[in-house]
Parts: sequence; C-alpha cells; structure tokens
Amino acid sequence: MRIAMIIRLMPLTLAAAGCGGGSSPADAAAAPPDVAGATELAATAAGNPLPGSTADEVARFQAGKAEFEAAETPAEGLGPVFNDNSCAACHSVPATGGGSTRVETRFGAIAGGVFDPLASLGGSLIQEHGIGIAGDCNYVGELVPAQGTLRSGRRTTPLFGLGLVDAVPDGAFGALAAFERRFFPGEAGRVALVHDIAQNRDRPGRFGWKGQVPSLHQFAGDAYLNEMGITSPEFPDENCPQGDCSLLRCNPLPTLNDDGSGPAAFQDFMTFLAAPTPGTVTTAIAHGRQVFNVVGCNHCHAGTLVTGNSPSAALRQKAFHPYSDFLLHDMGSLGDGIALGAAHGREFRTAPLWGLHNLSTFLHDGRASSIPEAIQAHDGQARRAREAFRALRPGDRSDLLQFLGSL
Repeated sequence: MRIAMIIRLMPLTLAAAGCGGGSSPADAAAAPPDVAGATELAATAAGNPLPGSTADEVARFQAGKAEFEAAETPAEGLGPVFNDNSCAACHSVPATGGGSTRVETRFGAIAGGVFDPLASLGGSLIQEHGIGIAGDCNYVGELVPAQGTLRSGRRTTPLFGLGLVDAVPDGAFGALAAFERRFFPGEAGRVALVHDIAQNRDRPGRFGWKGQVPSLHQFAGDAYLNEMGITSPEFPDENCPQGDCSLLRCNPLPTLNDDGSGPAAFQDFMTFLAAPTPGTVTTAIAHGRQVFNVVGCNHCHAGTLVTGNSPSAALRQKAFHPYSDFLLHDMGSLGDGIALGAAHGREFRTAPLWGLHNLSTFLHDGRASSIPEAIQAHDGQARRAREAFRALRPGDRSDLLQFLGSL
C-alpha cells in the first residue's frame, strides 16, 4: 500500500481541524514520501475537469455539472424543507463546484452527558427554507428550537479535487494515524469509521466537517436529501419539517423523488472536478513552506497523498497535495459540541488547505476573516502549533502567511 506523506514538505493549520506543533528539523525527515510510480497532476483553471480525463469522462463531468447547476422545483421533489434549490447556489466561488461564505446551522443538546441531535425537533441540520403553501400546509424554514442549547455554523466548503480524495485507498488513513501515533502521539488523529451504505460496511470517513461521509457516492445522495429535500433509493425518507412528520401529508411529491440518476450525475461532476492549482513558488513562499513544517502544522495538514488503482487514468496513482490527513483531531475550545458520525463534540476532521487563496472566511463556522485569525483560534491538539506560530519572528511569519495564501 502506498501512502505518500510529505507530512513534512508542504502543509499548515487553519480551517477547522487539528494541527500539532513542536516538531524539529529532524522530525521533518521522519516521514519518507512514498510516491514511487505516482504522477503529479497538471495545473488547470478552477472548475475544469481533471487533466487526463477521457472524452467520455469529460462528457459525464459536463452532464453532472448541468445537474449540479439545475434549479429543482417542488414538482421534482424539492423540499418540503430545504436549504437551496440547486447545489451550485452554495458551491460557486470561484467557479461552479467551489465554496462560498454561506453558513448553515447544526444544533442539538447534551442529555446525560451525551449529544442529542434532537431529531424529533428537526435536528441536527436546519433546513432554512420551505416550499410555502401546499394543500392545507404552509411549509416554512426551520428554526433552532429552545431545546437546542448547542448551535454551530457550517461554512460551505469547495469540492475541487474530491475525486482524488475518494480514490485514496482506505488503508492509507489508518497508516497515517499509525504514523502520527508513533512520531507525535500528542497530536495524532484517528480514523473516522462510518457506515458506507452502498457497500454495507464501515469505512474511513473523509468528507464533511466531521468526516461523517465515506464516499462521494454517499456524499451526493446525502446532499440531495438534506440540502434540497430530494429523496433517492439510498436516502428514501423525507425530512420531517421541524421534526413534525404529520406535515408530510401535504408533500407535493410523496413518492421517491429521484431514481438515483441525479446523485449519480452529481457524483460524476465531483469525481472529475480538478484540484486547486497553487500559485507560483517564490523564495518567500518556499521559505514559508519550511516554516510551516518547523512550526509543526504538517503533523495534521499532510502535504501529499496518493490515489490507488482507479479504473480512471485521470485518478490512478496520482500524487496530490490537499494539506490534510483527513483524520479526526481534538480541537479543544474550537470544538462545537456537535457529535456527528464517529466524531465527538470536540473533534473535527483536518480541513484541507488546498485552494485557500479562494477563501475569504475561515474555520468551520466562518468566524475568522483572515488566516492569522484562524490560526490563533486553534486549540486542543493544535495548541502547540498555535503557540509556535505566535512565537515566530516577523519575517518568518510573513513568509508562512505568503505560503498559505498561495495554496
């Protein structure tokens, strides 16, 4: 099995995941990058298909993009409660498939020391719109109920390059966790084992702020249901508005809304959506990358991963640079209390840093308006790296921030 962990040659700390500190130049040589036989990706503009995609794959990408951009209607299954009527309404910056400053809401409560998503009251995800009058029902957007004493924002993340992440062998994440336990146990992450519906087995979660989704296939069906209210074969049950299932009596399309072709097209679009292209490497940026490693941010924001033996040549044995180990880390005070999938309330999946130059807000809830502000908010397993960042000389800090801004 191949695990390319240039968990030393490139990464940082800043979205809403873990990062460790206290590494030394000697530590930086501890992770041998195993990229034998892998090839690097060619650069391409944001929103384009992966370089090397076949004509058939590009056609699937384009058809998926059209589905991704299409505005759904109640007659097609939208709602009765939903967050927006198309995927592209939220995933739009700097091109279709990107992120945005849109922030959704998760909520719940602690009962007997355990997180309660308050599913009977519409939790844990708020659907903020309703389709309006249908029969004798008036569908309106959900609100956090009084019982929802925990509340957290979720910034819309970019989808660029996720086909590469999907193509990483499952065992690579366990190997990353084992490597971290050996070399920096205080900052080591853990694999988020979650259920894969299609394969009917537990697999490493790699998508979502809490690593709660194991595959793009499942990501697509989940998004169709929970963001647009559209049911499909693997997600056949409508969300009850604010948890009141009696309101489904007026649902304009009570039968299965989609035969699975919509989520499949969405999956095709994400699978072949190219990864972000970093900026030109200057002397300052090259030095900033070294500072990134010395500070210890790469303990969690791993620089390089390698895909497995995909049937697609565009995804097969590719070295790529997400700056994430895709593991769960305890973020201390930055945790939001929301348990999801395998993640506890203080945990987040390490947020990838590639494409950072396209973002204007940072962290899981968008609270930070700058990269330094996001770093300063890190805690828990990332505390040592945060303190090392604070101790940097001005020139080193400037170069580090230039490096991050180039990703």
